[in-house]
Amino acid sequence: MKTLWRGVFALVGLFALGLQYGLMIGTDPGRIAALTLNFFSFFTILTNVLVMLAMLLPVVAGRTGVGRAMASSGVRAAVTMYAVVVGLVYHFLLHATWNPQGWLYVVNILLHYVMPSAMLIDWLVFVPRGQLTWRDPARWLLFPLAYGGWTLIHGLASDWWPYWFVNVSEQGLARTAAYFAALLIFFLIVGLAVVAIDRSLRPRDRTTMSA
Repeated sequence: MKTLWRGVFALVGLFALGLQYGLMIGTDPGRIAALTLNFFSFFTILTNVLVMLAMLLPVVAGRTGVGRAMASSGVRAAVTMYAVVVGLVYHFLLHATWNPQGWLYVVNILLHYVMPSAMLIDWLVFVPRGQLTWRDPARWLLFPLAYGGWTLIHGLASDWWPYWFVNVSEQGLARTAAYFAALLIFFLIVGLAVVAIDRSLRPRDRTTMSA
């Protein structure tokens, strides 16, 4: 069941990412390099790449170092945190500003709802419990922190911003920094919730069960 689940959603993720890329490049084929860079500058895209790899690599390369790493409890919990934040931030901050139609609507549902939900269910059902610590969510913030640094550098150089709340040109640096700090706190809260679930659902110690 686990292998089938991950194989199916690896394919769904590949399809969604490929479709989104094709639709984005199709808007201006003459700017393929710039649009490709912009494509991989969306946190949603980067997170869905991680989710797709988390589904794919344990299936096709489970005996390799990278396959075992992607199957590990810590990595899957971190990817789950990122995916849950993607879904929630889109639904509550971005949904009202975006009205996709046709294939854009399909890919939008897949990237913001289907794949994050699939990753969350995978973590809840298939990943062993009791291997996370309360320090882990702070370490998992390195990815969004690195993304924030890249977004600032890329945005200042190109005047292109992936989301309204990180648009320094419109919001100003101070307000953007405040938005980003709030997002980091939200990441941390979601990460702590992941650890709390992991610890609450972990199997009881044998000595406790036999007492």
